[in-house]
Amino acid sequence: MTKIIFVCFGNICRSPMAEFVMKHLVARAGLEKNFLIESAGCHPSVGTPISYGTSHELRQNNIPFTRRTSKRLLESDYARFDYIVGLDSSNVADMKNFFGGDPDGKIFLLMEFADEQRDVADPWYTDDYAATYRDVLIGCSALLKKFSEQ
Repeated sequence: MTKIIFVCFGNICRSPMAEFVMKHLVARAGLEKNFLIESAGCHPSVGTPISYGTSHELRQNNIPFTRRTSKRLLESDYARFDYIVGLDSSNVADMKNFFGGDPDGKIFLLMEFADEQRDVADPWYTDDYAATYRDVLIGCSALLKKFSEQ
């Protein structure tokens, strides 16, 4: 089983969007039993529900999701997950600092999977949840493709 955790700053916009998009793509491919997919934040206000903009964008794109609240990335997550995927370079730097590096090469920037060295913009600041969704879909689709090529 491949275990993936998506990580952003607060775990209310981008990382839960990536979590549910990836779960949807995996389900559509009939591979649910092969994956464990979660999300967390480097600096969340623990217990905060996903943002309205995120839930609205998921509904607009027919992506199923469940009610959830933000959770903090834990030290134990490094050992628990195979892929620790940051939504921006600041998250990646925070995770490497938090975990004391990346000795097993598990930390990635989402858009790397789509051969793009760029961040997924934070819609909390841009208010452009549609643009964030497009990037998340591109990144998650490329990540899933990586597994089908193995």
